[in-house]
Amino acid sequence: MTASPSPAADLTRPDGSPVRVLVVDDENDLADLLSMALRYEGWDVTTEHTGSDALRTARELRPDAVVLDVMLPDMDGPAVLARLRRELPDVPVLFVTAKDAVEDRIAGLTAGGDDFVTKPFGLEEVVARLRGLLRRAGAAAVRQDSLLVVGDLVLDEDSHEVSRGGQGIHLTATEFELLRYLMRNPRRVLSKAQILDRVWSYDFGGQANVVELYISYLRKKIDVGRPPMIHTRRGAGYLIKPGEAV
Repeated sequence: MTASPSPAADLTRPDGSPVRVLVVDDENDLADLLSMALRYEGWDVTTEHTGSDALRTARELRPDAVVLDVMLPDMDGPAVLARLRRELPDVPVLFVTAKDAVEDRIAGLTAGGDDFVTKPFGLEEVVARLRGLLRRAGAAAVRQDSLLVVGDLVLDEDSHEVSRGGQGIHLTATEFELLRYLMRNPRRVLSKAQILDRVWSYDFGGQANVVELYISYLRKKIDVGRPPMIHTRRGAGYLIKPGEAV
């Protein structure tokens, strides 16, 4: 048995449909990156670039969560949130800002925001914070099956336990995140740049050799003495697939 080629969402609406997230940011490239990361989680994502458009879309969409930039071209984030709360008083809101001043954080949270991230941020951090907000708000149902399975390799996303062939494997936090990313994309070649962004969540300044290092750590713990599962595609990246006996 192998995991699905695309990761199944472990958070859904009570009716089983995908979680709806509204992303509001006037930086098109950043909004696109956020949307891509959230869609990767299996969520339904809508993007807007102004406060007025965000309010109109929120009324129609009834999102389960909102990612809201503090600085927008027509009105600021707290003003958007104040109006949003009149119609959606319980929707979780994650504020995003380029500013790191304490007063900006306080202003956002005082306005009714539920959490705060500062640019530049890692996409994985945004996903993790939204997951936490959705769970706390009870806006989504949590999938009971937390297992990723590729061949005889099993990873439990909730307990962080890993085993192969029934034998437990101890991984560090970073090794676990790397393996989880590989197992969410079985048989798919992942580039070093993709792995750096998803696992380390920030730019390593070209030090992509850190990926090679942690791939070697995983191989020693998962593949040694067994049919190899982690493979290198030179010039392309890495992939995981069920081990084949020789």
